[in-house]
Amino acid sequence: MTITESETTATEPTDPIEAAGDSETSSATDNPPSVRLASVAPDATLLERVVTGVRGVYDPEIPLNIYDLGLIYRIDITEEAHVAIDMTLTSPMCPVAESLPGEVEMAARGVDGVAEVVVELVWDPPWGPEVMSEAARLELGIF
Repeated sequence: MTITESETTATEPTDPIEAAGDSETSSATDNPPSVRLASVAPDATLLERVVTGVRGVYDPEIPLNIYDLGLIYRIDITEEAHVAIDMTLTSPMCPVAESLPGEVEMAARGVDGVAEVVVELVWDPPWGPEVMSEAARLELGIF
């Protein structure tokens, strides 16, 4: 059994905005600071592949993927390859509030080896530019 978890800081904060986004996976080297990744799936690459799949979903108003925008707060994968994703939106009045969680679910469900996907829309903590990955902030000129 492989355990991959990315939430490492010196003080172990409970606020996901304060949690570091370091990952042991190569495609997720620039994680937003708000993301918490954990997997106990027998397939050690499943978490990386799910992150890659979710990175394929783009915000229609901002030309960046929702993962780097910091809209994904948590991805947990069980031994049975059940994927739980907590995500938020830039605003409760976001025009894609109805469709974006479904797109995230379909992206994760499309990854080989995933058995089940549950996406939950959360509002706490609220989204802000500080939860974006460094690459996303640079792309949008936010320093």
